[in-house]
Amino acid sequence: MEATATLLSFSLPSTKTQSFQILNRPINPFNPPTSFKPRPISKTHRFLPSINAAISRTRKEETVETVKDQLENCYLLAGINYKGLTVKQFQELRKSLPETTSLLVAKNTLVYKALEGTQWETLKPCMKGMNVWLFVHTEEIPSAIKPYRDFQKERKLEENDFTGAVFEGKFYGPDEVKKLETLPTRAEIYANLLGSLKSPSSALVTTIQAPARELVLVLKAHIKKLEEQEQGSAV
Repeated sequence: MEATATLLSFSLPSTKTQSFQILNRPINPFNPPTSFKPRPISKTHRFLPSINAAISRTRKEETVETVKDQLENCYLLAGINYKGLTVKQFQELRKSLPETTSLLVAKNTLVYKALEGTQWETLKPCMKGMNVWLFVHTEEIPSAIKPYRDFQKERKLEENDFTGAVFEGKFYGPDEVKKLETLPTRAEIYANLLGSLKSPSSALVTTIQAPARELVLVLKAHIKKLEEQEQGSAV
């Protein structure tokens, strides 16, 4: 029997590097790629005023206008050092003051901006530190200041004193404000006038030589009384 030889072939593993396809994970659309870089802000947008700046400017303008409104029919404007006052104390102070006075907390620079060019700009020496501003809308200055003095003494707030005041265009320093607290009232001036009319001429001359404010108040009171008498006679 003739033997049949079968040729068997074997293939050796290839030495070439086998390539594999790597499957990437899907990108999360909510996460920016690691190579993300924010777009640079253009010069045009960089110099535009922000919303906060616009609001701040509007508030400053409103504060200046508020001060100007308070100056209408104002007879005295004073600064008070309110450094250290608590919110509760400030609220109690507001309640203790008469309706003829107003308290305003505002920056010195904004207040002075409203005062410039008016008789009140002499208050400039007060434009430092922390001030609350007292506007008095009555001729009765002593009665308007007294409630704060009482509040100050009751709570022992010696350091929270007046930093200055302006009355009839004149500046009164911290030590001079007490002079304003002793001004005669309308009733006292009127009584002095009546007494002078009944006394020798020298007393009347003394009354006429009194400060302009006192003389004006006296004349106003006298004119008002004459008008009331005329109306009574007509009836």
